[in-house]
Amino acid sequence: MAKQHEILPVIKVLNQYSEAHQSPTNKLLQWIYVPLLSFGLLGLIWAIPFPHLNFLGRYNGFVNWASFLIAFSIYYYYKLSPLLSYGMLLVVFAFSAGIVSLEKLHTNQGWPQLPQVCLIIFILGLLLQFIGYSAEGKIPSFITNLKFLLTGPMWLIHQLLKKVRLIH
Repeated sequence: MAKQHEILPVIKVLNQYSEAHQSPTNKLLQWIYVPLLSFGLLGLIWAIPFPHLNFLGRYNGFVNWASFLIAFSIYYYYKLSPLLSYGMLLVVFAFSAGIVSLEKLHTNQGWPQLPQVCLIIFILGLLLQFIGYSAEGKIPSFITNLKFLLTGPMWLIHQLLKKVRLIH
């Protein structure tokens, strides 16, 4: 069981997110659109060309703009809740593996390029999010929606951990 003091910093953020997502339709759609938005955005940022840095040597292909987003996100999650940040780290590993697989499918089997696939995934997530927010009857402000982009995946991890009773 997680210690209560470990979860307290995150309660305010999760409650704000929960308050904006009360509709049963939106709650259900979150399980689809949050991963789609997160994966699509990560893939789009991953695809932005990154300069070759000699000091990285053979590790040049492992550092890209998404690396900075991942580092910032995991730090943000860790500051809110170390336990949830570990769950998010596993999600980021899975998403990264998926993105690398998409790159290999393009190279080896002629699939569309990573940005095209991720843009379609992101737009699908946005459409589902719009349907969910329509069910809510309100659309959050742009700034709130950006914050929810980081909070949504953590909220899902929190819900999963509650279901398996690792946290309250």
